Amino acid sequence: MTLSKNETTNRPTTGTRYTAHVDTFCADRMPLLGQLPTFFRDLPGYSYPERLNCAVELLDRMVERDLGERTAFIHELGSWTYRSLLETTNRIALVLLEDCGLIPGNRVLLRGPNHPMLVACWFGVIKAGGVAVTTPCLLRCRELVSVADKGEISLALCDARYAGDCEDALAKRADGSARRNARVVLFNSEAPDSLEALMATKPAVFKNCETSWEDIAMLAFTSGSTGQPKGTMHTHRDVLAAADCFPRYVLRANADDLFIGSPPLGFTYGLGGLVLFPMRIGAATVLLEQASPGHLLEGLRRHRATVCFTAPTAYRAMLKQLSRDRVTSLRKCVSAGETLPLSTFEAWQEATGLKIIDGIGSTEMLQIFISAPEEEITPGATGRAIHGYEAKIVRDDGTDAATGEVGRLAVRGVTGCKYLDSPREQAKYVRNGWNLTGDSFRMDQDGYFWFQARTDDLIVSSGYNIAGIEVENVLLEHPSVQECAVVGVPDPDRGQVVKAFVVTSAEYAPCEQLKKDLQDFVKSQIAPFKYPRSLEFVAALPRTATGKLQRYELRKQTQ
Repeated sequence: MTLSKNETTNRPTTGTRYTAHVDTFCADRMPLLGQLPTFFRDLPGYSYPERLNCAVELLDRMVERDLGERTAFIHELGSWTYRSLLETTNRIALVLLEDCGLIPGNRVLLRGPNHPMLVACWFGVIKAGGVAVTTPCLLRCRELVSVADKGEISLALCDARYAGDCEDALAKRADGSARRNARVVLFNSEAPDSLEALMATKPAVFKNCETSWEDIAMLAFTSGSTGQPKGTMHTHRDVLAAADCFPRYVLRANADDLFIGSPPLGFTYGLGGLVLFPMRIGAATVLLEQASPGHLLEGLRRHRATVCFTAPTAYRAMLKQLSRDRVTSLRKCVSAGETLPLSTFEAWQEATGLKIIDGIGSTEMLQIFISAPEEEITPGATGRAIHGYEAKIVRDDGTDAATGEVGRLAVRGVTGCKYLDSPREQAKYVRNGWNLTGDSFRMDQDGYFWFQARTDDLIVSSGYNIAGIEVENVLLEHPSVQECAVVGVPDPDRGQVVKAFVVTSAEYAPCEQLKKDLQDFVKSQIAPFKYPRSLEFVAALPRTATGKLQRYELRKQTQ
């Protein structure tokens, strides 16, 4: 492919002067030079060629190394080898270019449960030079519309079982206008225009797009505390750095391991733990479409998996159903998504003999940046900055905090925050080259970081990030709600749960049926995990003299 010159000089889209992206949408919406974090690009172990396609390195190279017949993914309908995954991916890439008119740099929305075809679609998009935008199938139409609008997406590959919301989302924008030339191609379908039908006409060989290491490979959306999804951009280099960092220096799995877990591939935690990490070493993964604690335990027993990725909530829930014979194969457990309570760590170790590897990462940073291998774990602490990253605690004024002092966590390293066309949010998250997370920590004299609290209004429940304002906006659409406020309240099983305080309209009387109606309404409008499990009717909400809502007063009432 002929590489086109990037003319945008104040938006550093590539480390070179050239890009394979003909569609420069992402490049044109990168943060300006002064808003970018510091990147460690020359560390040993993170050296990559300037012409880099991360899909090729993760998939094609395995087959080139005569590992094509190794199992890559196990699903309830059968297993896929690295070779079958590569051939399927190549056919998908050809469909994208020849039948869908994909131009390198176009964004492609992916929707479906954890399934090998979703993985193949992800690789197919990237091999063809596109930008993969994987969304959890829990998201509803309005959430998908926001993602499609912000990413200017007009093409989607969707599991046929989850087509409805996806087709509706690509039909119209949030303002009601039609989305031009929008197309949804369904997979896991026998329809004559399905992805499988189109693939059947294609050869299994594909000439990969020669992308630059700094071309954007994927967009990952996070709601943050604003309720509006923000796109985080990750390059081909970022993807490989994430696959080479935590797995190599903390997890230390091997090619004979069998991975399993609960996070959806639409979340970066799931993408890393169930796709990038195992594929980088030629290992295999069990993909569970249903991954409740009970299903996860059964999957562990049935497949004799050795490495598990899930959230603290799931480990707590599994303890209630645990018998040692169900996890005899397990040798490594990873927890992220929310802080790991010491009680859960200790109870799991007592029941299984295994230490849970805790870690903190973020969508903005792509993967985990603070953790510790089993032999270096300090129970109760999240860990230390892993190889490839530096971390510190800063005060509100930006100065470095003293050892033991509580402050805001700051981190920099081989990956960093690059918001899509969101300069205000970029300025909040990145300061003086450091990425500032929404977490309060303290660091001890040995460099271990101890979680204290969230510094924003984000609710973290069962590992899911939930913006209270998003739930509020949905509740306010119901005719019975005059005003409302949503906060996170402590919960022994989920860490936090969403609680709504509702002032009803004059014509509605508070009652149990109305409470259920409101909960069901929220579930119908946004992802079900965001609904208020607790809902209290109140006569008024606490406000300042100027009318500002005092959420902290509501939190006090729940303590």
